[in-house]
Amino acid sequence: GMGHNYYGEPAWPNDLLYMFPVVILGTFAGCIGLAILQPSAIGEPANPFATPLEILPEWYFFPTFNLLRTIPNKLLGVLSMAAVPAGLLTVPFIENINKFQNPFRRPVASTVFIVGVTTAVWLG
Repeated sequence: GMGHNYYGEPAWPNDLLYMFPVVILGTFAGCIGLAILQPSAIGEPANPFATPLEILPEWYFFPTFNLLRTIPNKLLGVLSMAAVPAGLLTVPFIENINKFQNPFRRPVASTVFIVGVTTAVWLG
C-alpha cells in the first residue's frame, strides 16, 4: 500500500525535501541546546593521581564481576561464566520450537529465562 498517503501525493519532494530536514535539524538543535544549557555532570571530576577506593566495572559487567567475587575458586568462576552462553545455546536443541511457538508452552526455555533474569538481577 501507500501508507498514510491516500491521495497519491508523492513523497519526493514533498516529504523528503521539505519535512525531513526540518525534523532532523530540529532534533539536532534540541539535543545540542539541551547539552549546552544543562550539561550533566557525571560523578566527581577525575583525578589521574588518585586511585579510587573501589574500582567497579561498567553496569553490564556487574553480574559477571559479582560471580567472580562470589566463587572462591577462580577456575570455577571462569567456567561458570562460560557455562552461561553454553547453556543458552543448548536450549533450542532441548525443546522443539516448531512444536510450540507460545513461550508459556515451552517450560525449559521459560524456566531458563526466569532463572537467568533472577540471577542477573540478584548478582547485578
